[in-house]
Amino acid sequence: MASVAVSDIEQPVSPPREGLSALLAQIVGADAISDDLARRKLHSQDIWSTSPETVELVVAPKSLEELARVVASATEAGYAIAPRGGGMSYTNAYIPTQARTVSLDLSHMDRILEINPEDMTVTVEPGCTWAALDAALAPKGLRTPFWGPMSGLTSTIGGGLSQLNAMFGAGHYGTSSESVIALTVVLSDGQILKTGARGEGGDRPFYRNYGPDLAGLFCGDAGVFGIKAQITLRLMRRPAHTGYASFAFATGEALLAAMAEVARSGLASEMCAFDPGLTKVRMKRASLAADVKVLGQVIAAETSLAKGLLSAAKIAMGGRQFIEAEEYSVHIICEGRSKTGVAEDVDAVRVIAKAAGGHEIENTIAKVIRANPFPPLNSILGPEGERWAPVHGVVSLSGAPKLFGEIEAIFDDMAPAFQAEGVYCGYLFTSMSTNALIIEPVFYWPEARNALIASTVEPDHLARLPTLPENPGATAVVVEARKRIIALCAKLGCGHFQIGRSYAYMQSRDEASTKLLATLKAQLDPTGALNPGGLGLPTRTAPIS
Repeated sequence: MASVAVSDIEQPVSPPREGLSALLAQIVGADAISDDLARRKLHSQDIWSTSPETVELVVAPKSLEELARVVASATEAGYAIAPRGGGMSYTNAYIPTQARTVSLDLSHMDRILEINPEDMTVTVEPGCTWAALDAALAPKGLRTPFWGPMSGLTSTIGGGLSQLNAMFGAGHYGTSSESVIALTVVLSDGQILKTGARGEGGDRPFYRNYGPDLAGLFCGDAGVFGIKAQITLRLMRRPAHTGYASFAFATGEALLAAMAEVARSGLASEMCAFDPGLTKVRMKRASLAADVKVLGQVIAAETSLAKGLLSAAKIAMGGRQFIEAEEYSVHIICEGRSKTGVAEDVDAVRVIAKAAGGHEIENTIAKVIRANPFPPLNSILGPEGERWAPVHGVVSLSGAPKLFGEIEAIFDDMAPAFQAEGVYCGYLFTSMSTNALIIEPVFYWPEARNALIASTVEPDHLARLPTLPENPGATAVVVEARKRIIALCAKLGCGHFQIGRSYAYMQSRDEASTKLLATLKAQLDPTGALNPGGLGLPTRTAPIS
């Protein structure tokens, strides 16, 4: 089948916003539609940028049936559709590229439809957050293998599958898509597509790999192929025992060597590491010793009250002084069925860290991360109210030192501009199963916050931060740094999560792959209505820079 560019298709003439609003109100009710300018502007920005276009309507369907009718009606009316989950994109993932756009707010489709301990499956709607799902599964002694990013208090499972995630459980089980069994997807014309082996009646999905992996097409797709309406994930029994260990290293290269060997050995459920710059930001932002709530969560996470009190006391006494100012630190969590097995895994991690030149430090951060996995998203602003934005590359275990070294060279080259504009940087490092590391440079710079950031940060925390003025000069420096790192990642053949419109996905594919992807887009979304420009696929208008 020949591929068709979206720009070659004659688009329907769009009716005025009022006409479409009245039409969609018949489907979802007037209370589920908003043309309020402030809300439309909110849905036209992400953490990183604001679109020059503003969505015309925000529509919040509440069921599969409403979602299918809304998508079909908006497409038929000639509107583009921008699907939005928790809104935590920093890659222009869901913001509009053209004026005639409907923002699809999926936060009202947040139900956990079924927990099935007998078949070890759970089915949710796309707006269910990772934190809500984990809270529902915990009393039953269950968990999904991958169980969420650190932003899981707000980040949704549908958004996580569209953009892919790292963090909890990823050291053993990979990213969010690797825990998927089946999807129910709404296509641009309202058709419903279902994947996987689904049992008698087709409504009890239990196994993913029945023929070609159709579910995989809609994982990491940035919402360009279809809208995820129902998601079935694998369950597992929650591990009975957890162990923690933290280590410090003099150099980033030594840290990465240790992390790579821990990953190869399959010892860690999670690894989270920081460079000296990001460690300073974390310690400046909040005192672990003073946070009584966090200490209470540490106590609750332990298997006994006595052990919990001891852990909390160590954290309180350690305060902020357990990491030297210029050290790289890694915080490792091991889990398993037996106390002895977990202890052996932690001992094996110690051997690896020591061989790489590391020394053990207080495991404060590892315990706090697990005790409070989904904190409020106050970290999307710096400790003095600065803007925050990351960029990242998924790199092979052997390729990580080279990527790190070349990013450092970029930072050295840009150091005068950073200093002149008040830009400072850090790194977050983590692992994906046994074969990849993620290197995530993080930027902080003095710049006015946007409405999305202001609506996400806790009000009390926001009130304590200074309000900064607009600073286009500093932002331009960060834009340039991000572009250089993205180009470097492309040169080194890295992968990316949250591709959105920031990473050169289509340009990195071979000719056969690009033809296949364009053909799939033309088949599944003939008018190009779904998230135009996502993944670098053709768009009706020029993509956002």
